[in-house]
Formats: sequence, C-alpha cells, structure tokens
Amino acid sequence: MIRLLSPQGVLEGEPDPTLTESKLVKIMKDMVAARVFDDWMLRIHPMGRVSRYAPAEGQEASMVGSAHALSEVDWVFPTYREFPVLIARGVPLVELQNRMFANSRDVLKGHEITLYGDRWRRIVVGAGGVSLMAPIAVGMAMASKSAGEKSVFIVYMGDGATSKGDFHEAINFAGVFKTPVIFFCQNNQWAISVPVSLQTRAETLAVKAEAYGIPGVRVDGNDVLAVYTVVRKYVEAARAGGGPAFIEAYTYRIGAHTTADDPRRYRSEEEVRRWRELDPISRMRKYLTAKGLWSVEEEERFIEEFREELRKATEIAESTPPLKPAAILEDVYGETPWYIADELEELERYSAETL
Repeated sequence: MIRLLSPQGVLEGEPDPTLTESKLVKIMKDMVAARVFDDWMLRIHPMGRVSRYAPAEGQEASMVGSAHALSEVDWVFPTYREFPVLIARGVPLVELQNRMFANSRDVLKGHEITLYGDRWRRIVVGAGGVSLMAPIAVGMAMASKSAGEKSVFIVYMGDGATSKGDFHEAINFAGVFKTPVIFFCQNNQWAISVPVSLQTRAETLAVKAEAYGIPGVRVDGNDVLAVYTVVRKYVEAARAGGGPAFIEAYTYRIGAHTTADDPRRYRSEEEVRRWRELDPISRMRKYLTAKGLWSVEEEERFIEEFREELRKATEIAESTPPLKPAAILEDVYGETPWYIADELEELERYSAETL
C-alpha cells in the first residue's frame, strides 16, 4: 500500500511536485470544510429540515485529495457521498443547500440520492445505485477520446460496487479500448452492513485490475498526500493516452452509511475507535503545523468563517420557495400526456388542501 505521510504526520516519501505550499493549505481547508459540512448536516437532519444524508467523515483525504488531482477539463462522476469532492471542486454552498432542501432552485428538482450535477463544473449527476455510473463514465470517456479531447473521467465508487456487474463490464471495456477513465474505489470497509471480507476473496480490491489488463494500485486513503500523488500520476497518464487505472483508497467510513442506517447493529465501537486514531485531518494537521503552514488558531478561525458561510447558505435555501409537485415530471415527457396532466392537476389540488 502506498503511503507518504505516517499517521503521526511524518513525511515518509516524495509527494507530487505540484503540491505547493499554497495547494497544501487549500487542500487542508477543503478537508476541514468537508468535516464541518458533515457535522452541520447531521445536526439539522434530526430536526426534519432535510432528507437522507450520507456522511463522509473519515474519507476526506480520499475525496479531497483525488478532486485536487484533477484539472478543470476533467469530468467527475460522484456517488451519493461525495460532498467533499463538490466542495473541493468549488460548488457554492448555497447550491448544495438548495439541493439538500429540494427547493425551487434545486438543479435536480428534488430527486433523492443523486447528489448534484453541473455541466459547467463537469460534474455528472450520479444514479443512486452503486456502480451504475461506471459504464456511463467509460462511454463518455470513449466519446471524448474519439473527439480528440484531453479530458480524463474519474468515477467514484465504494467497495460494494466491485461486486456489481456494471463495474466489471465497464472496467473490461475501458481496458480493451484504453479509455481515459480512473476507477476510484473508496474501500471504506463496509457496503452498508456487508464487510469487505464478504465482497471478495481477493487479497485487495486493486488486484482485480490485473485481470482486465490495466494498472491497479492500493493507496492509504487517509493520507491525502499519497492520494493526490497517485491519482495525479494516473490521471496524467490517461490524459497522455495510457488508458484507464483502478485506484483502491483504503479508508474507513466513521459514520453511518446514511442517516437511515444504524451502524451499531453490525460493527463494534472498538473498530471505529481504532480508525479514528488514523483520522486524515489530524494527520495533515500535524504535517502542516510542523512545516509552519498551519496552526490551531488558523483552523479555528477558518471553521468559524466557514460555519457562518454555511449558516447563511442554509438560511437562503430554507427560505426559498419549495418545488411545485409538477416538477417531478418536467424532464420526463416532451409533451405531457393528458392522463398525466390530469393526475398533476389532482396532485396540485391535494397539495393545496393538505400542505
């Protein structure tokens, strides 16, 4: 497993040379912002203010590090958990909150477990089912390659996705046609309640790549320097025509699968405690502090500023008028059938009477 930064924050290898001091600080800020966003959403969810949420605590290094290794021309295919990727990609907080509150400015019009989409930031709307976006990413990558473009396509997935047929079809096709795709698998040890030991008999997930004739590598997913370095290496190789790669980020999901899950039913507190000791933000904090690039005071100041920005974004989103019921079918029919129009009219009347 590739590691550049020890759990104690000591550098053990050579990071990518593009990791300048300013970039290191930006990565740290995005990781901290992701943790604050996570905490914020988990606080307002029990109040009934937002629907289901998939926390990302513990996986910030994997998500933020991989996102920063991309260029502006590269395409992102997230799952339902990649809010840290969106933050690192520069998506405004008010847009994320519009999405969470499913208001009239929600770009996805209330559809659940699809995270977010924005063609200008090259973020593709993800399907809720695991591994479903892998074939789509490969198809878009093949089209882009045929057009002579230099974009790379990164598709995020969890360990459970490697047990799905879509994953195997996609990675095989990508290998045969050398499409510029990075299969970025966050092995967070649990596919909801199924441990990775019941997903495969292989020693690692990365070794699966060998059967498809593409590079496969396992990286310490709690080491943001290693994640960035490895992802950037294979992104640039793909951009140069080298084809796809499979990257297994070995990490851990500290929180529940979603707010509809109770992880205490299938894993021990001792297991969670052990992984908390490998916290990716703590590791990066120690490293940057030793280099004189970060301090407790600076972190506290940044958290206060980011939390206030998030509070304002939440306030705006929550006060924005809700979606009208008809929005659920706006992108389904070119011309709405009469019987659907009748049902929508009935729905409007029902909503007016009951809400």
